[in-house]
Amino acid sequence: MPIPLVDLKAQYADIKPEIDAAMQRVVNNTSFILGKEVAQFEKDFATFCRVEHCVGMDSGTAALHLALLLCEVQPGDEVITTTHTFIATAEVISVIGARPVFVDIDPRTYNLDPNLLARAITPRTKVILPVHLYGQPAEMDAIMEIARRRNLRVIEDAAQAHGAEYRGQRAGTMGDVACFSFYPGKNLGAYGDAGALVTNNAELAARARMLRDHGRRSKYEHQIVGYGYRLDALQAAILGAKLPHLDAWNARRRAIADRYTELFAGENLIPPFVPAHITPVFHIYCVRHPNRDGLQAHLKARGIETGVHYPIPLHLQPVYADLGYRVGNFPHTEQAAREILSLPLYPEMTDAQVKWIVDAVKEFHI
Repeated sequence: MPIPLVDLKAQYADIKPEIDAAMQRVVNNTSFILGKEVAQFEKDFATFCRVEHCVGMDSGTAALHLALLLCEVQPGDEVITTTHTFIATAEVISVIGARPVFVDIDPRTYNLDPNLLARAITPRTKVILPVHLYGQPAEMDAIMEIARRRNLRVIEDAAQAHGAEYRGQRAGTMGDVACFSFYPGKNLGAYGDAGALVTNNAELAARARMLRDHGRRSKYEHQIVGYGYRLDALQAAILGAKLPHLDAWNARRRAIADRYTELFAGENLIPPFVPAHITPVFHIYCVRHPNRDGLQAHLKARGIETGVHYPIPLHLQPVYADLGYRVGNFPHTEQAAREILSLPLYPEMTDAQVKWIVDAVKEFHI
């Protein structure tokens, strides 16, 4: 029974008429850039996130880039973030000419440890950029309190947390700005690159709309230097067709994750830890095992695809060698990178597939 890490074909098969109709609608009206489809999706996604404004982008990376600009990050400034995330989180900081300052993770949640924030702040710090990793929000109360006390802006990287909640608040509603990715494998995924920036600040939203569209308010009047970061209508229509299913998909992800955790009881394996005040959406079901590579090979031999998110911490990436970090600087992240393994999890998985994966894991005793 081959089982992929993610099965986008199964998702398409379940909602094929809705997706096909959405795509055909865009082809028929030939309005491919921005337009009604994008505006409608922005309105609907803002409602889903429980925020006032959503600005569609051509990727989550573009949204992060513009979020930093909206928070007035400039060359020479510092932005504090986690070292355990996809490189886009730090990459956009570097593109601006600012310096990413990394902190270690809480070894239970894999999110940025707020207890380490204060010592990382310097006079050059401008922004704190927490990541809601694997679909589980970071500890935002502590992060926001530090930000308020030190007069810092907060950007939420919610690329993996569509619909996740922290003390009843949706991911993306707690910082000054939040950024989402709609990469195809995300809980809400496009059929190509796409992203969005959300905020409750009308001024920031208006500026984001200008920045994403070459700095203009009207077709040929350009107020500021901007970028070509527009969300295209085809992706917006696809996302709009999927969005009504997202809460149910996330609920199914939680049910699968709960079943995994229940069946793994007593195994030499650490399942995800979820604090009581958090409602995760399990973009990734990440476990830890002391012989991760052996377990991964064992599962591959049984037709079960797995992943590692992420094997090389950002502070040890070759591109950031000049920042001066060394092995041992962030021990919790480094240990996690050696032990984490992402198991298949997608809403269309059957209970039989879950049981097959668990049984295959239990066969491994090395």
